[in-house]
Amino acid sequence: MIAVVSGLLRERDGDSVLIETAGGVGYAVTVPLGVLERLPGTGSKVSLYTELVVREDGWALYGFDQVAERAIFQRLLTASGVGPRLALALLSTLGPERTVRSIQDRDIASLSTVSGIGKKKAERLVVELVDRFEGALQDLPRAGPRPGEEAVQALVHLGYATAQAEEAVRGVLVEGITDTARVIRSALQRLAARKG
Repeated sequence: MIAVVSGLLRERDGDSVLIETAGGVGYAVTVPLGVLERLPGTGSKVSLYTELVVREDGWALYGFDQVAERAIFQRLLTASGVGPRLALALLSTLGPERTVRSIQDRDIASLSTVSGIGKKKAERLVVELVDRFEGALQDLPRAGPRPGEEAVQALVHLGYATAQAEEAVRGVLVEGITDTARVIRSALQRLAARKG
């Protein structure tokens, strides 16, 4: 299993980053929105805790800058009907702490804001996962909402679909914009350009 990937951050593209190791091997790693925000600029050294997901149609590597966030991702994958994309959507939309709290508090409304999760699936997630998240937050560093997470929430409140909002915000973050107000403005411009 590939548990950690360290090297130079060569590229950022949507929800993936390319990390080139000292041996010259490049790993494409898919990351949640919060991790993408916390990564340094291209050309910097990075180290990500990874989870290799093997499926019939291919292998995919998912990366996290905190061991606790990777553990939350792994626990999400244990629920029926939750694949890596849905687990990543939960972490990108709600963040790791809010994801765990929503499951523990049986907050169906918050879970239902995530693209791909309706009321019934949210209820099933709570039933299956509520006991598996005991103590999950103790190793997670306390942090306020990130600009990307706030921007996605703002765009969703304006009526955009979560998937659209996430895609637009990721595109803005790749450009290096990190101020919440600027992220929202730039994401709105991207969304408006697609309509026009």
